[in-house]
Amino acid sequence: MIDKTAATTRQYDQLIEVLGRDYVNEKVESSYDFIHLASKGLDAGIIKNLRKYFNLSRAMIARILDISEPTLYRWIRSNKKLERNYSIKIFEVTDLFLYGSEVFGSQDDFFKWMELQNIVLGGMEPQELLDIPGGMAKVRDELGRIEHGVHA
Repeated sequence: MIDKTAATTRQYDQLIEVLGRDYVNEKVESSYDFIHLASKGLDAGIIKNLRKYFNLSRAMIARILDISEPTLYRWIRSNKKLERNYSIKIFEVTDLFLYGSEVFGSQDDFFKWMELQNIVLGGMEPQELLDIPGGMAKVRDELGRIEHGVHA
């Protein structure tokens, strides 16, 4: 039997490692802890860590956050405190990318899949859904189906 609490704790620990313990330095035991942390305003430096860990372009991060690249650059350069919704989106996308990498066995394979049109996702590429409301949930649902061998 799988200990879900231990698995979830490992998942949160991994997420914190990706974003950086310097920026996320409080104990996280549930998704609600991320909301509390986000409400305090996280330093935009977590974006640098996210980009580096997943080898993402500035353009992709800007698209996910639905902001311009110059704005993203200014935020990082000035160590801006991110508004709650941006911080939460960073947590969500990091969690999604970790999950996708686990499902596919590698970051490379996951990100290749993110660029492929998907019939279940309305013929869109999964990466196209990341910046729209509910889009990440749809991508996560499809990853869950892939993980459990349930193909449409």
